[in-house]
Amino acid sequence: MSNKRLNVERTAEALRTADRVLMIGCSGSGKSTLAQALSRLFVLPYVSMDRDVFWMSGWIPRPRADALAIVERAVEQPRWIMDGTSPGTLPLRLPRTDLVIWMRPPRHVSLYGVISRWVRLRGKTRPEMAANCPERLTLEFLSYVWNFEKTESPEIEQKLADYGSDVPVFIVRSHGETRRLLKHVAHHASSSRA
Repeated sequence: MSNKRLNVERTAEALRTADRVLMIGCSGSGKSTLAQALSRLFVLPYVSMDRDVFWMSGWIPRPRADALAIVERAVEQPRWIMDGTSPGTLPLRLPRTDLVIWMRPPRHVSLYGVISRWVRLRGKTRPEMAANCPERLTLEFLSYVWNFEKTESPEIEQKLADYGSDVPVFIVRSHGETRRLLKHVAHHASSSRA
């Protein structure tokens, strides 16, 4: 990957001026949780690719042309934090992105994330999903999560190089790094108020 890699401290600094942040990674990696926290801290409009782009009520997939039109309109907005990987839409999103945060923990962490989310929310729809899309868990989805690094990451890396080579990237490898980032962000916020 040719993008400039950021550490926790530099990412916290970059977030202070970033208007458009792209949060990508495997399902269950914690990207929605972090995206929503950063949305609140920096007053960035939150866009969930699952809720706002890909799914309609009742787990009905939105037609691709309609989904792409929504993405095109969303990325033209002046400020946002967009939560969702979708390598096929990265050519539309990366050119407008100031910062990419890539949640990339070991696969057992993401697998635990999707299973624990299903147990916690079984029969309910999480806020970052379209209406009437209760949490579900299938063998196909578990296989997708388990193989994400092998099947999806090479395409993500290529799209980053092709469409966002000048966009800095912070790769989050653990929940501990997420906590450190939020701690640095909170420290910067409190020191800027002083």
